[in-house]
Amino acid sequence: MTGLEAIAHHNGWAIAAVGISIVFTGLTVLSIIISQLHKVLTFWDERKTHYERLKDRWQKEELPDFALAQDIEESARQFRLLTDRLGEHFPLPKLLELAQKCGLAHPHSAMNDLLITKRIVPDGKGYFVWNK
Repeated sequence: MTGLEAIAHHNGWAIAAVGISIVFTGLTVLSIIISQLHKVLTFWDERKTHYERLKDRWQKEELPDFALAQDIEESARQFRLLTDRLGEHFPLPKLLELAQKCGLAHPHSAMNDLLITKRIVPDGKGYFVWNK
């Protein structure tokens, strides 16, 4: 067996197609890398300015003073009604779950406001109670 018959018998056409595909893919990737190389080099040359910009941005981002919700009394009243169902000592996750089921507006931030103003305080045993 010689010639084209031998090539077909030993999967030569498939091997040739795979080889052509590999070479074509490699050349395509190489051309993309070469076409974008100037951007990488420009970034590398200006790395100090990019670093300074990032550093300035991170330093400028300070947490703003928190503002309590205007309806903190209403939030406290609604959460008190929910805690009546849970008992005097209540876990926060269950209270949040109940608040979400009842459709309270922004339950996480409202509870956060209640914790910040110390209206809800920990009891030392993993539960929380209302501050008298």
